[in-house]
Amino acid sequence: MRFHLTLAATALLALPVHADETPRVAVISAFEPEWIELQRQLTDRAETEMNGTTFITGRIAGKEVVLFLSGVSMVNAAMTTQMALDRFEVRSILFSGIAGGVDPALNIGDVVVPDQWGQYLESVFAREVDGRFVPPGFIETSLPNHGMIFPRAVGVARSGGEIESRFWFPVDPALLGVAEQVAAGLSLKDCVEENTCLGTAPQIHVGGNGVSGQVFMDNAEFREYTFQTFEARVLDMESAAVAHVADANGVPFIAFRSLSDLAGGGEGENEMGTFMALASANSAAVVTAFLAALPD
Repeated sequence: MRFHLTLAATALLALPVHADETPRVAVISAFEPEWIELQRQLTDRAETEMNGTTFITGRIAGKEVVLFLSGVSMVNAAMTTQMALDRFEVRSILFSGIAGGVDPALNIGDVVVPDQWGQYLESVFAREVDGRFVPPGFIETSLPNHGMIFPRAVGVARSGGEIESRFWFPVDPALLGVAEQVAAGLSLKDCVEENTCLGTAPQIHVGGNGVSGQVFMDNAEFREYTFQTFEARVLDMESAAVAHVADANGVPFIAFRSLSDLAGGGEGENEMGTFMALASANSAAVVTAFLAALPD
């Protein structure tokens, strides 16, 4: 047994760390349509596969990048992001993807670039006592609950063995400044096809809050709670996980999320199936323009 453990330990020590030493921007997508849109802009393409995930290096708008799919939801996004940070010399992280709109002022096709992200489903499911829900006294909860669901902060490991309790993970201010410049001069696509167009021309909105969690949201009541409680403009299933990993590694992060649906706030069937391609194209267009404007 000792012999096998020694071999395993040796194999772990031999794993490549920054095997690619070229400074790169990690550009992450959650869904394949977004990934495909970005690959159309790529030159000098090369592929590497790790644990079933394909990482594509090359250049977009003159910037060295590594593209990959996060996989859907929080654990997949955290895992693949850390894999990229361990393998490549990542100087900043961009997330490109679709999302659900929470802010009633926003419309399908809009691209939102929040300045901070929270894990809104990190929570306590409280027991009911005398007709009301009561969380355990030893667990701190400061945000309003939705029935038995009490949101809470997450613990972030810091040097020296400290654990920081945090709800919001801020986007890098310098990257956000570049996004503001790009937003001022970019027009977005408004038609899926000739006869399927949006009623309102899409806009780019920089700032505000975004939230992420491991559910596909299609519920008007919980959407309203999310807007009121977190002042969230947009929600998805990955960005806050990537923001958490970026923060832990000290790497600048920003996310671009294009609205494919209204997270349960629209009339009738969820709109994602109709407008996912348009939202993906808009998000990729903003990311491409952002990379072009990014200082070397």
